[in-house]
Amino acid sequence: MSESKVSVLRSAALARCPRCGQGPLFRQVLVLRDNCSHCGLDYAFIDTGDGPAVFAIFILGFVVLGAALWFEFTFNPAVWMHVVLWGLLTPLFALGLLRFLKGLLTALQYKHKAEEGRLVR
Repeated sequence: MSESKVSVLRSAALARCPRCGQGPLFRQVLVLRDNCSHCGLDYAFIDTGDGPAVFAIFILGFVVLGAALWFEFTFNPAVWMHVVLWGLLTPLFALGLLRFLKGLLTALQYKHKAEEGRLVR
């Protein structure tokens, strides 16, 4: 099968196969499928490791803390309002961001043919 010109960002945003851009990448919210249901690409090569989680922690920490500080100094709410608001929004943002970042790192790994380093003897 010839290499297609699937956009890395489009593939990540829609959680689609990095080769064909059609088949779904995830079985559930964050569980990768075994292969693409459209083009048959085997997803065994995918190893994003802790990358998506690390990026998500830094991005969410910055965004949520900034928003919480803005909310505090603008509206001066009770503590329970912070707990309810950020206790609900943070996990929702985290799931969406993790899904996007995992798809992005998968698409980049496919595009650049990244694999485990090996020493040639």
